[in-house]
Amino acid sequence: MKVLVTGCAGFIGAKVAELLLDQGHIVVGIDNLNESYDVRLKRWRLDHLSDRARWSFHPADIADRAGLLVVLESVTENDTSQAGSQPFDAVINLAARAGVRQSVLDPASYLRTNIVGTLNLLDFCKERGVGKFVLASTSSLYGANNPCPFSEDANTDRPLSPYAASKKGAEALAFSYHHLHRLDVTVLRYFTVYGPAGRPDMSLFRLVQWISEGRPVTVFGDGTQSRDFTYVDDIARGTVAGLTDLGYEIINLGSNGPFKLNEAIALVEQTTSHKANIVYCPSDPSDVRATWANIEKASRLLNWHPQVGFAAGIDRLVRWYRDNRAWAKDIATE
Repeated sequence: MKVLVTGCAGFIGAKVAELLLDQGHIVVGIDNLNESYDVRLKRWRLDHLSDRARWSFHPADIADRAGLLVVLESVTENDTSQAGSQPFDAVINLAARAGVRQSVLDPASYLRTNIVGTLNLLDFCKERGVGKFVLASTSSLYGANNPCPFSEDANTDRPLSPYAASKKGAEALAFSYHHLHRLDVTVLRYFTVYGPAGRPDMSLFRLVQWISEGRPVTVFGDGTQSRDFTYVDDIARGTVAGLTDLGYEIINLGSNGPFKLNEAIALVEQTTSHKANIVYCPSDPSDVRATWANIEKASRLLNWHPQVGFAAGIDRLVRWYRDNRAWAKDIATE
């Protein structure tokens, strides 16, 4: 297959591209390398893909329709292996503005990338005959009032943050293109992804850095809130499995084993051999109290199950941090 991966310099996007290449696919990656967080992380991920055969990277912003089309048409024109009008077999849209709290401060950028950008890619698929579209979505959609574990048919009409609302909009657009244009769509709702070279605004990257460096550990609330932490390699496998023909499906990818934040802190303390200096702050109203994925659908439709346990995943994250501490310790995590 020839697959377009957007957001390929991102945490999940780089790992998805790596897995596709391992499986022998041709991968075209695009990313605008914005400064939503330290670009050194994005460059580190791209550097680990740069020498791979069947891989190419092109700077592009999915929300810039004209610029995006120039890049994608250039890729098509320069590839003599693609006959006819279909430039890709599939698009995996992992380009997004992510993060709950930052979306409250800057909602416009979230709507631009997550909704307008998704629309641009859907139009490209329609106009160029690309038959498969995989959309990254989020467990944040489940909000505060659904029973755990969250099932895909739960009510998602009351998102607590602009981030969640923007992903709700992207899902709705994807369904309309499936309905109107018979585009085969898999929507994947990710649950708290973590691992080496992760996003620095996510809790586990922060915890490893703060505890390793003896910095104060900010906890919003009392630390009993829970998350269904899911290792990035498992997420990548589920994302690639989502390329199968499904019509239109929304599928959770989570570990089905939530941990309280205080438990995660204790595990990082144990793995780093450092004690946390915890500073408790008031709860954030944009945060959900708990996430927990019902993954029966992923098992049934994708034959997917998480393989990396929480302790093993934390150990790999800590080892990555130690290996890259010279620069990783200075990455802004606030």
